[in-house]
Amino acid sequence: MLTSGLDLAKLMCVRTVNIHEAKSQLSRILAAVEKGEEIVVARAGRPVAKLVPFREEGPKPEPGKWRGTVSIHEEFDEEDERVTAAFEGRQA
Repeated sequence: MLTSGLDLAKLMCVRTVNIHEAKSQLSRILAAVEKGEEIVVARAGRPVAKLVPFREEGPKPEPGKWRGTVSIHEEFDEEDERVTAAFEGRQA
């Protein structure tokens, strides 16, 4: 079931195939997915599955890994008038 207009817009940009085509053309469809294409498989015109490229997950973050090796200068949070002025488009 679509939850928003954004979901519908996404579906309009991806290729949709019916189940019969997906079964008979699976190798071609998977080749397209490997190249980055997203494909929706539909039954009677209703989306039931989405084929997307498989992406390996990167390394898991390790909380505290940098503890004791990184320090933040005591003035880090202090406002620098020159930087503020530059963001606001005025002279410091």
